Amino acid sequence: MSNPINRRSFLGTSLAATSLGLAAADSATAAEQSPAKPAAKQKPIQNEVILHARQVALDILKPSKKQLAHGLELHAESLVFDSYGFAPRSAVDGERLAEAISNHASTAEIQDLREDMSMTRCVTDPAEQREFKEAFDASGVTCIFQNAGEEGQDPMRLMKRLARFTFTTDMLSDFVFKAVTPEDIVQAKQEGRHCLYLTGNGVPLTQQWVTTTDEMKYMRIFFQLGIRMMHMTYNRRNMLGDGCAEPANAGLSDFGRTVVGEMNRLGIIPDVAHSGWQTSLETAQVSKKPVVASHSTCAALHKHIRSKPDEVIKAIVDTNGLIGICCIPRYLGGKGDISALLDHVDYVVKNFGIDYVAIGTDVSYTSRNNSLERKKVPRAPRSRTAWRSLWPKDPFVESPEMRTSVSWTNWPLFTVGLVQRGYSDADVQKIIGGNVLRVCQESLT
Repeated sequence: MSNPINRRSFLGTSLAATSLGLAAADSATAAEQSPAKPAAKQKPIQNEVILHARQVALDILKPSKKQLAHGLELHAESLVFDSYGFAPRSAVDGERLAEAISNHASTAEIQDLREDMSMTRCVTDPAEQREFKEAFDASGVTCIFQNAGEEGQDPMRLMKRLARFTFTTDMLSDFVFKAVTPEDIVQAKQEGRHCLYLTGNGVPLTQQWVTTTDEMKYMRIFFQLGIRMMHMTYNRRNMLGDGCAEPANAGLSDFGRTVVGEMNRLGIIPDVAHSGWQTSLETAQVSKKPVVASHSTCAALHKHIRSKPDEVIKAIVDTNGLIGICCIPRYLGGKGDISALLDHVDYVVKNFGIDYVAIGTDVSYTSRNNSLERKKVPRAPRSRTAWRSLWPKDPFVESPEMRTSVSWTNWPLFTVGLVQRGYSDADVQKIIGGNVLRVCQESLT
């Protein structure tokens, strides 16, 4: 590779700084090259966490100056759609949490309060709002398929995150809004805004088990509230099928097949990211619309319960769906870093085609203020392992470098890495957003 650029010169390069939002210089020129996004002067990023993550990834990739410049420009011009992820998370209010604990709040209350703070303080606290906006802008992400549901089937349990992200997008709509159609996502890019397209971590069920029609009635309600994708299962077995952590690996139930049919009718995308291999396979086989594994990996490169074998990926591809490659080192295997992420993308492209892969990070940026706030909170006793986390022990050892290299704000360097590996501009744009947009469009037709 010729003309490698080191991390110091990377941070000092004006084009790199412009494309990553690090400086206002030449922002108008970049906007002219990308008429979809209006010119906007951006303040230099002073966030040392974001800059450090970029240095770590750059040291691994070692792109040439030409590759770096082109990748950053392409990223800025493109509609970028995270096939499963999280908006930047806010710091908790440590004093408020400490007060709740001193007032003998239950474990459930404390957990609920923590979650609410992380999802909504970007609205109510000016410092957290600055962190939120800075991280979102730094990522260059147009839209996130946002996790807006807690793991399970209880409608009231699933409602909480949906309410929180609805609140955030209602209150910050000038910056980030709730998209309900693929056209909204295109519009967000054209207007230089961001948006969330919502997914639930479960299918809302009445759990009365009287009739299948009555059991599924909340699916339409959640669709009307903006949910556009639902997990079939989440790690464990439910009435639809087996999750990825079940050793039995049973397939889709009769009721699960009925649910897939209702998803197809409503326009909800079936997501098998956390489903067992047989459940994933059979979901794809019975669906008449695209199925996705929104944040997964390829078992051929690293076998893990959260990966998918070729047979399952092929079945998903046959629905015109996709597999989103996640940014979790222990699922990626190998070096567990940004290069491993790109290896999994390469594998899908080479074996199944350019139209069937995306990046579904499954990671988030967390406010720098969180560490300080957490120090104000009394240490809680160690709790039992959560139901959703009951899965086999994983011997893979993650390093800080691995995790840092695939930080959510490193999205621009994912694009640089794809350019570095020889993908055409059109193919890069499919991987970083176009394929997810297509699946969303086909699901609603």
